[in-house]
Amino acid sequence: MRNVVVTGSTKGIGFALARELVRRGNSVVVTGRTQDAVDDAAERLRKDAPDGVTVHGHAVDVTDAAQVQKLWDAAVDVLGGVDLWINNAGVAHTTRPIVETPADEVRVMVTTNMLGTVFGSQVAVRGMRASGGGQIFNVLGGGSDGRIRPGMGVYSATKRGLDSFTRALVKESAGTDVRVGQVSPGILITEGWLREAAAAPDQVAKQRKILNILCDHVDDVAPYLVDKMLASTRNGDAIAWLTTGRMTRKFMTPRKRDVLTRYGL
Repeated sequence: MRNVVVTGSTKGIGFALARELVRRGNSVVVTGRTQDAVDDAAERLRKDAPDGVTVHGHAVDVTDAAQVQKLWDAAVDVLGGVDLWINNAGVAHTTRPIVETPADEVRVMVTTNMLGTVFGSQVAVRGMRASGGGQIFNVLGGGSDGRIRPGMGVYSATKRGLDSFTRALVKESAGTDVRVGQVSPGILITEGWLREAAAAPDQVAKQRKILNILCDHVDDVAPYLVDKMLASTRNGDAIAWLTTGRMTRKFMTPRKRDVLTRYGL
């Protein structure tokens, strides 16, 4: 079994990934910005932990390289080493055009999504090279494929940049004991997605039909993604949930599917 760090794992897809890792017998360090959120997430995960599996929490601001290094050091201290590092921390504001997106929202998306993943990757690669190897996965998101979506200009730009960054890191890691990959989780209904939906109800209403086709619940997707990450043995692996084949099947499914009603939408 592995020792894993998942950034941005107090809620949403990060928490679900950590939970599935724990259920499969892996010890995990969960992270978030506040100690209260980290402690709460760690306690909930311990309820699912089999014997011998440990769950630890560490508050960190991933936009601060020194704090990310301290996260690595703390994880090595409590786990004895880190085999798998998942850069998941991210922020999405997706309801405004680029020119109307406030400066503070631009800043937090660019710094969290980009700098957080860059710093996390740097720290993990250095640490793994020094300790005999390991694996890193960067979680991408909407826009990483280059598609333009309304209200997602800034967010998508950060995720498109992470795709380029991850591909470059894959090439730089070739021939070493460190493997790098990326994960595209699809369109998931998370706390962040619901926050954005509440801010733009008209947009959700207009897109309801397509959202009900393409959106998925986090709990349905996380097990698949974790199984794929744990099974990965190749540098450069790209794991995706919403593949062309799965998307086609969603559109061709005759049954009615309303994933939004669960959330009162």
